[in-house]
Amino acid sequence: MSAQNSAGIQTLLDAEREASKIVQKAREFRTKRVREARDEAKREIAEYKDNKEDEYKKFEAEHSKGNQQAEDEANKEADAQIKNIQEAGKKGQAQVVKNLLNAVFEVQPVAPTKA
Repeated sequence: MSAQNSAGIQTLLDAEREASKIVQKAREFRTKRVREARDEAKREIAEYKDNKEDEYKKFEAEHSKGNQQAEDEANKEADAQIKNIQEAGKKGQAQVVKNLLNAVFEVQPVAPTKA
């Protein structure tokens, strides 16, 4: 009977070792699959990021042209207004200088009155 028990115990131990090997392989497979999934996710994220950056650059290029045109137009308009102001100043410059000189040289004193 002891031999049968010993053989039965040995069979159980062998089965336990075999099960342990199977569990270990499953763990290794799971760990490997998790790493692969992580790497795949990183690649997908990098691709998505690159695509979005490309889209942003295209969008920026399209809209910066419009901004540049608007900026150029605003600069032209500002230059035109500055030119108009300078011309108006030149037209009235002689009269302004004449009025200032008259006010300085032709003093008309007025005596203060008591209130």
